[in-house]
Amino acid sequence: MNKTVYEDYKYVIQDVSSVYLGAKYTLGEIVENEELLFKVRLIVERYILPDADPEDSLETHLYYLPPDSRLLKIYRQMKAKVKINILEDKKSLTGKVKRKYTTRVLPVAELALMPVEEKERRGVVIQELSVNKLALLAF
Repeated sequence: MNKTVYEDYKYVIQDVSSVYLGAKYTLGEIVENEELLFKVRLIVERYILPDADPEDSLETHLYYLPPDSRLLKIYRQMKAKVKINILEDKKSLTGKVKRKYTTRVLPVAELALMPVEEKERRGVVIQELSVNKLALLAF
């Protein structure tokens, strides 16, 4: 039997100002990924992994990140943002309310301030983490 791996959200994309990481990467895979900037791998290895499990995916790590965590200072300094899908009520022209998923980009600190119960109720799905390249120079 062939074992398939869900890899739709395992990607690394770079542009002039940012690095985008798919949310299905585990923290251990980020450290070992040669396609990723050395500085990002170094920050994950030195600053994030001592307080996190290497087997955690980026998605679960960010989803359950407590608002009083030391890691939030690191994410703030990297100017990290997350792209999420969230259920929102939309009114149609006829006045009916429909629940639809919308895509938003939030700072990691704002996501961490949202309680886990609210994340579950609103159906939050984390797609990617983006890190500012210029902010990486501060490390």
